[in-house]
Amino acid sequence: MSSGKCLAFIFLSLTNFLPLVKSQSHWCLNNGSYTSNSTYKTNLDTLLSSISSNIDGNGFYNASNGENSDRVNAMALCRGDLQLDACRSCINNATNALLQLCPHQKEAIFWDESGQCMLRYSKEPIFGKLATYPLGAWYVLDNTTSPEKFNRDLRTLLDSLRSQAAYGGAFKKFAAANATGPDLLTIYGLAQCTPDLNSHDCSDCLIRLLEYISRCCSGRPGFASHCPSFLRCETYLFYDDTPQPAPPPPLQAPSGKDDNTTQTIIIVVVPIIVGLIVVLCIGIFLRVRQNHKSMEKLETHNEIRTLESLYYDFDTIRAATDNFSDANMLEQGGCGIVYKGKLQSGQQIAVKRLTMISGLGDLEFKNEVLLAARLQYKNLVMLLGFSSEGSDLFLIYEFVENGSLDHFLFDPINRSNVDWDRRYTIIRGVAKGILYLQENSRLRIIHCDLKASNILLDGEINPKILDFGMIRYSSKTKLMELLIG
Repeated sequence: MSSGKCLAFIFLSLTNFLPLVKSQSHWCLNNGSYTSNSTYKTNLDTLLSSISSNIDGNGFYNASNGENSDRVNAMALCRGDLQLDACRSCINNATNALLQLCPHQKEAIFWDESGQCMLRYSKEPIFGKLATYPLGAWYVLDNTTSPEKFNRDLRTLLDSLRSQAAYGGAFKKFAAANATGPDLLTIYGLAQCTPDLNSHDCSDCLIRLLEYISRCCSGRPGFASHCPSFLRCETYLFYDDTPQPAPPPPLQAPSGKDDNTTQTIIIVVVPIIVGLIVVLCIGIFLRVRQNHKSMEKLETHNEIRTLESLYYDFDTIRAATDNFSDANMLEQGGCGIVYKGKLQSGQQIAVKRLTMISGLGDLEFKNEVLLAARLQYKNLVMLLGFSSEGSDLFLIYEFVENGSLDHFLFDPINRSNVDWDRRYTIIRGVAKGILYLQENSRLRIIHCDLKASNILLDGEINPKILDFGMIRYSSKTKLMELLIG
């Protein structure tokens, strides 16, 4: 039988005084066969021999044995009111009967005639699978004297039991109750599903059984039906209505000497645990601080390595600028004098000789070198390196041949060389450079001294921003005008 189908069969167990219509209580399904010396037979015998001993107090057990085409899946279910010993005995009898009745079938189903237990095995997966085949029935031929009233009362009882069983619990989906019927009859009902079905599938299977009952057994005083869901109705008490034992009460705390022992243990153990937690927290704090210092040392070491890679020998810079001759001086500003130079390789450079005024030159120097080493963009003047001699500090930049923008804007002759198209290009380039500094660079920088003299133009009139790394302090407000991060 395929995994998409179900087993559902219906039978009735009444008193011996009533005429019954019986159906078979076992099915040997035509879903493949095995031989006596096959691996499937060995796996089946091994699996079935362990079921009765492994079934627990919930009355349900499922297991598998073997691999691939020789894999056997088995399932056992006992009625929910059955005691464990009676359940295991019923399953053991069902095992022996099924092996005799279906000796070579790879799929078979057996229901005990008293409706106390079910055993099923298959080569297909069956756990958690809803199905509706095959169907069978045992039912009484005699009708009640008031069949319509009997049917209404029965349907109300079974609907209630269906809901209780389907949503009752994950380990035992079982419900039993009674109701008053016509002609002073008491109707006893029972509903049960295998607990591997979810609530929806259990309810659906019970509904299918109710529909089958309404067709085959309408107006009859007793019947039973079995599936992964199980329904039964009788006019006598057929199940054990003894209330289920309550869960054992919680263990009471020991008294007397044991109380003193417990208190002593608490007094000793709790401070030890607290002390260990404190020591652990201190250790974590020291470890984090040590790691932080190690990272600071590493960053400092990396910065030193960066500075060393950017260092130019002073004699090289002095030769490139012709000993800082006035002929090579480009401009003089508040932070120092800029000279034009040419290295032995032929590369042109611009050298800023910083002036030391109240210690500002050294701070500006370190800041510009470290920042510019991290910032490289087409609209920023590239810092090539630095040099020093005594107290004199030097920055070496790429040489930008057209000088600063103010020479074009405020010079009557050069002004004509910068038309509105070129001015638009300059504006876009400056905006891109500022956007890079504030949004896209590793260090977010606000240029606090952006002016025409700090914007240089290359040979194609593309702008390059200068002095973006400057930190300026006001002697009155002590405000840092460079914001980073």
